[in-house]
Amino acid sequence: MPCYSEQVKATIQADNRRENGLWFELTTDQKALLGPLKDFLKTEVAPGAIERDKTGVFPHEIVRQLGAMGVLGMQVPEQYGGAALDTVTMALITEEIAAVDGSLCLTVASHNSLCTGHILVAGNAEQKAKFLPDLASGTKLGAWGLTEPGSGSDAAALKSKAVDKGDHFVLSGSKAFITQGTVAGTYVLLARSDQAAAGRSSADGISAFVVSADPKIIPGKPESKLGLHSSDTAALNFENLAVPSENLLGKRGRAFSDVMTVLSGGRIGIGAMGIGLGRSALEIAAKYALEREQFGEPIANKQAISFKIAEMATELEAARLLVLKAATLKDAGKDYTLAASQAKLKGSVEGVKACDYAIQILGGYGYVQDYEVERMWRDARLTRIGEGTDEVQHLIIAREYLKQFRH
Repeated sequence: MPCYSEQVKATIQADNRRENGLWFELTTDQKALLGPLKDFLKTEVAPGAIERDKTGVFPHEIVRQLGAMGVLGMQVPEQYGGAALDTVTMALITEEIAAVDGSLCLTVASHNSLCTGHILVAGNAEQKAKFLPDLASGTKLGAWGLTEPGSGSDAAALKSKAVDKGDHFVLSGSKAFITQGTVAGTYVLLARSDQAAAGRSSADGISAFVVSADPKIIPGKPESKLGLHSSDTAALNFENLAVPSENLLGKRGRAFSDVMTVLSGGRIGIGAMGIGLGRSALEIAAKYALEREQFGEPIANKQAISFKIAEMATELEAARLLVLKAATLKDAGKDYTLAASQAKLKGSVEGVKACDYAIQILGGYGYVQDYEVERMWRDARLTRIGEGTDEVQHLIIAREYLKQFRH
């Protein structure tokens, strides 16, 4: 390869200590968190990202270290061993991790927003005291069991059953595409506890249960995926799983409203993930375009290339604004449903587009693994599906926006 390619390759894992175009000053606490995290990502995560993508090996040691840094309990209250961070800071951390390793980012985001998030939303004091400390420290990873083979976007159509036996429930069913499916120590499982209620509304009669790893929770083989290869994804099967009644999360038969709250919070993180992947691809493409010469000058001087970079930079910044808006509304205790769906939609779509543009700018080099933009595209593509597809986000955005005009 020509010498410029080695120079560009060296920038792929470069130090991202600048504040990535943020228009506001980070707080002292944010700097104290993000500084060491960026150093850790540079030295411990980035060097092995390509190899983990190839092997699909789950990074247990890296996850353990992130737990020690407080990253696995970002919004868990301090009394339960967490960092008690606001959602804005959580979004900034999520973006930084995604910019280096999408698989690791999904592990962190799903652990925090889904399993841990559901316990934070619906758990009582005893449940929080029992389950959150291990989740916050990373001693145990969390998995959230909502999606089933026959219910994806129509989550309320789930078929898993929970039969009340007095002092315990017996759960039976199956789940699909569960992140941390084979490595989790704590599961939140959704099941239908009231079959009669389903006749009134499919969302009625669904309950949530927090469950420690159990021999009767049987993970399937880890899925072979397009991207996010070192993020663990698997089906779950459970038959006659006895769960103590005190492990019921929230009100019996009313869990679906909690599910919607959990998903709204998770969408902020997925939007940030898309931005982080897109931002990293943009930086690689920009540096490459300044080094790569064709027709006697850097390709960055060509309008066809510079306009792509301009669009990537602008749209990713617009997406970041939406993510931070949604995070700010959540932190303020205001309704953030609309903002979260807008942030997730924009962040995921623009993240994928930026990665796709980066591949185009790098040409043949963009299609090979040395430059990582192809990995970023593969990893980013999941963000347009997880926590609600593009199509679901359009439905939510339209519904929430039109509320102001209904009489």
